[in-house]
Amino acid sequence: MPKPTTISRRDMLFRSGGGISGVALASLLARDGLLAAPTSGQGCEAGPRKLTAASARKPHFPARAKAVISLFMTGGVSHIDTFDPKPMLKKHHGQPLTGFGEIIVRQGYPGPLMASPFEFRKYGQCGMEVSELFPHVGSIADEIALVRSGNNISNDHVLAHYEWNTGSLLMGFPSVGSWVTYGLGSENQSLPAYVVIYDPRGGPNAGVANWSNGFLPAAYQGTVFRSSGDPILDLRPPEGMSQERQRARLEQMAKWNEEHAARYPGSGELAARIASYELAYRMQGCAPEAVNLAQEAEATRRMYGLDNPVTEPFGKQCLLARRLVERGVRFVQLFNGAKLRTDVDDWDAHSNLVENHRAHASEIDKPIAGLISDLKQRGLLDETLVIWHTEFGRMPISQKGLGRDHNPGAMSFWMAGAGIRGGQVIGASDEFGYKAAEQPVSYHDVHATILHLMGLDHKRLTYLFNGRQMRLTDVHGELIPQMVS
Repeated sequence: MPKPTTISRRDMLFRSGGGISGVALASLLARDGLLAAPTSGQGCEAGPRKLTAASARKPHFPARAKAVISLFMTGGVSHIDTFDPKPMLKKHHGQPLTGFGEIIVRQGYPGPLMASPFEFRKYGQCGMEVSELFPHVGSIADEIALVRSGNNISNDHVLAHYEWNTGSLLMGFPSVGSWVTYGLGSENQSLPAYVVIYDPRGGPNAGVANWSNGFLPAAYQGTVFRSSGDPILDLRPPEGMSQERQRARLEQMAKWNEEHAARYPGSGELAARIASYELAYRMQGCAPEAVNLAQEAEATRRMYGLDNPVTEPFGKQCLLARRLVERGVRFVQLFNGAKLRTDVDDWDAHSNLVENHRAHASEIDKPIAGLISDLKQRGLLDETLVIWHTEFGRMPISQKGLGRDHNPGAMSFWMAGAGIRGGQVIGASDEFGYKAAEQPVSYHDVHATILHLMGLDHKRLTYLFNGRQMRLTDVHGELIPQMVS
């Protein structure tokens, strides 16, 4: 006869308490949408099977857009050489900049006013003036709403990246993509809700902080896809690993994680890890098809510039972004430029503006126009918000003879899609392009507008942290009226 199993009173109370805490943890995870969805197989299904951190959630009000594609140019694009022509610079070329008090420069070597070395011409029925650097973007001028009065606070690359991508000068705050996916989730449970694709040369200034979840649950951090080689490493199971065996391993690992979570409740990182294992498993069935650019027609590949070694890298990023948003990914952020060598690998043109901007513009001009045109012809542009931006503009005075220093006082950016009326120019910088003068637009205003177009009220999208209801726009942010009307 088997001997009866006995446990001590202390052990009994410990196990009972552990079970109760496990039930409580499951309840909390379900409430916050952090439970992984169980699955018996692989696939690329658009709809969620069980509530997870990425499950689609209702917006505050009817949305104009379902997805965002952010095109971020790291290094600081010169607005007065791309989208903001200044005849007065040509008229006063070589003279000192006066009338603005002390002129603050980042790296010294302040010179006189410097006219743009690039010619501008009018494009589209709207007659928008765009630099010769962007003939393809100029060809879609009637689709974009251009802001010439953007501005931010810091003239430091890293801090300015924080501003435009997280809404704060400080490290550790959630990115825009994290806030969007926290508010709305994803329409595809077999792909990440938030994907980041950076330059094949390397990452941008501030690195992972650009797509960090900050104090939001870890499940909302951006997932990096590579733009060269396999977009997702180790996606396929090892040779000899059957689906049944992998599923069994995953379920055993989930069991161990859940036992650990029951002992140590309240760990958002652990909940995110549990969910990430399930997502990785589902991605094996969905992601290979989603990232397979070879499926695209040759005409589409040419539209994005994949037939040219100069435009191919960013063209792949743009084409992959389109494929992801049409499969339910909520937020895709692309970076052009990597912080490796000054004046070469990003837009930071301190010493040779002509060579720097001509090289980088040639990489992105055709792919961007191809992205907008492709989205439009597929009926996706009205439900996708595309934003082109950078961390700050550049000075109207010269630096080291042929370059320009950082200028947070004025910059240009544009938006397209999401029902925004194209062909309009919003705001203006002063006659030299030193400061935003007419309808200044801050990064808080941009973030409030992005959320609004996605159906989210930036004042209502909050998260309790350190005893305060935090939000992307802090205590700031006004909608850009021309974008939301």
